[in-house]
Amino acid sequence: MTDHPHLEKTPETETDWFAALAALARYLRSPEGCPWDRERTALEFAAFCGGETDELREALESGDNHHAEEEYGDCFFTLLACMAAAEAEGRFTLESALARAHEKLVRRHDHVFRANKAATPEEAMASWQQIKEKEKAERNKENLDD
Repeated sequence: MTDHPHLEKTPETETDWFAALAALARYLRSPEGCPWDRERTALEFAAFCGGETDELREALESGDNHHAEEEYGDCFFTLLACMAAAEAEGRFTLESALARAHEKLVRRHDHVFRANKAATPEEAMASWQQIKEKEKAERNKENLDD
């Protein structure tokens, strides 16, 4: 399998599996990869995410954990395929998107990481919504200033 170095060693950890799937998504877009994947845009892959999410929800609702695991993998890989297309299009990178997600989730979980700890799920949601609304107002103000 020397033509496919990303397949030579079976990943052993979550980190290794993540790297293998990201490499596979990028490889499929390469000249040696899949013509269909190469032709898809980030927007097209993003549209596929909705259907994959529906299939995951149906599998979870059915209680079939093996099927749910498969559908989760499909959702996850479709997001990675979207990322590979976005990178190729110069929109963003996997690293920048992961960093932004981490920063946003820490910021939105103010009720976990700051002094005002939420005692109930309702308090947690109220805090989340307040931060989200503030961010939206700031984004709208920035757009008006442009």
